Amino acid sequence: MAEQVLAAVRTGPGTTELREFSMPDIPDDGALLKVEVAGICGTDVKMYAKPPFADPVIMGHENVGVIVKAGRTFAERKGLKEGDRVFVEHYVGCFRCDWCHQGEYRHCEATDWRTNPDARRYGYTSANNPYHLWGGFSQYLYLPWNSVTHRVPDGVSAELAGLVTPLSNGIEWALVTAGVGYASTVLIQGPGQQGLSQVVACKQAGASRIIVTGTTRDTARLALAKELGADDVIDVTREDALQRVLEITGGRGVDVVLDCTAGAGTAPILLGIDALKRREGTMVVQGELAAFPDFPLKKVTEKSISIKSARGHSYRSCELALEQLASGRFPLEKLSTHSFGLKDVDRAIRTVGGEGATDVVHVSLLPWAEEA
Repeated sequence: MAEQVLAAVRTGPGTTELREFSMPDIPDDGALLKVEVAGICGTDVKMYAKPPFADPVIMGHENVGVIVKAGRTFAERKGLKEGDRVFVEHYVGCFRCDWCHQGEYRHCEATDWRTNPDARRYGYTSANNPYHLWGGFSQYLYLPWNSVTHRVPDGVSAELAGLVTPLSNGIEWALVTAGVGYASTVLIQGPGQQGLSQVVACKQAGASRIIVTGTTRDTARLALAKELGADDVIDVTREDALQRVLEITGGRGVDVVLDCTAGAGTAPILLGIDALKRREGTMVVQGELAAFPDFPLKKVTEKSISIKSARGHSYRSCELALEQLASGRFPLEKLSTHSFGLKDVDRAIRTVGGEGATDVVHVSLLPWAEEA
């Protein structure tokens, strides 16, 4: 094994440098992952353009790879061995607090970089911290005892497993947070990787009508939404979206609205409020806007709408995502549209951000592509 590890490091806003780090000594309760795939999402685009802090960071929080070195205690605790392919969640909880004991380690302060400057979370942690390799845009990733790992089923390729994060988010937000189930009617706004993953989750759950909105730029994605199980697609730049939703639902409106848009302002939320049924509808939002002037609170309360926040995924949702990928029921490989090598991290992130290709869904970073 090489003595140096090559990684792409974010050194400032919109700036990446290739750097070498010494291969870390792995403790008995730790392991080393050879990264095969690191997925890139819209959050990476935001963090790249406007880093939350100045320290150098190896980004990449959707990570899949093979364990190449594992301490005895790590292997016993995780039930894993060298040579196993695993998906690694980005959360690194303390596993002592109330949240962790409830299985909700995503809420643990030890992994919340927003409130804890010493937090550990893959793709968000300073490379100055011990072991350095805290992101997937690197040849290797350090796994401590409290990393959250999932063994990838046999027959699921590394690149397909790279879809676990968006797919698990789709399962969590649609099925758990919003309660989509048999005979539900659903409006999914935004046909990116999250929206398309939610199409699959809602279809699997038995939703009776799945409507997906997008723009003319999303033509290819809207076509893919239909292929994955959407019943109707709406180009909001060419049609009156609210009128179409009401036509499709016979004037009733939908049970659930899932907002997966990016950079669309307040319009999707306002549409969602109007598109929900007369009483007791549910809307799941990502909270992209810092503020919402003139929010129609009166209409929300009159319609008794429940607004819930989309926040990551649970262990169970990741396991269900892996099962879904292994089943082959949906052509999920079509979500993986672009891949880049380590030296092209900057271009990869900008591609996800909409620079260049218009048919982008999910982008994979392959740290070893140059040596393939």
